[in-house]
Amino acid sequence: MIVAAFIASQRTEHGVPHEISCRALGVSPSWFYKWKTRTPTAREQRRARLDEEIGKHFTASGGTYGSPRIARDLREVGWRVSENTVAPRMVELGLAGRTPKRPRSLTRQGRRAAAPDLVRRKFTAVAPDVLWVGDGTMIHTGEGPLYLATVEDLFSRRLLGFAMSEHHDAALTVASLQMAVATRGGDVDGVIFHSDRGSEAEAMDRIFPNVDDGA
Repeated sequence: MIVAAFIASQRTEHGVPHEISCRALGVSPSWFYKWKTRTPTAREQRRARLDEEIGKHFTASGGTYGSPRIARDLREVGWRVSENTVAPRMVELGLAGRTPKRPRSLTRQGRRAAAPDLVRRKFTAVAPDVLWVGDGTMIHTGEGPLYLATVEDLFSRRLLGFAMSEHHDAALTVASLQMAVATRGGDVDGVIFHSDRGSEAEAMDRIFPNVDDGA
């Protein structure tokens, strides 16, 4: 059976005709074709189903899962397999998991000097509009990255403002702050805004005199 499988693989992988492989290995072509047209054994049928399931899970992971994770997922749906079973099948199928790329940090050192850290890692507030925090997130889409900036009141944990853009810049942060100010009726005198030390911090002085861009 191993010889027949090897002959079949030479045609599939390298385009070598079955007759040439049979002649080189000293076996009868009629024997090979008899093997080829036979009904697959129960073991071969199970292997074919396993290969199909491995391929499905690998594709669903975006090509990132290795044999440990795929073996675990297969067990969760009822397969009795181990990593030692899945790993060689993945090699045979040419499937190799890859480590997902680490998200790119959106924090960039600004040109202006950092403002004093008024929060000092105490992320609590005794009343509304005492302490706001801002955050920036990159969202992967089919058309490229989309950037989201948000403003939250740490007293109520309410989302006061947000903005989205194709660019991560000062204008994005300003837009989210403008929405937050409008949400509070336009009067936010005395509020402290805490954000990462990014280039967008350079534009916050346009709105807040008490900007805190400590990390």
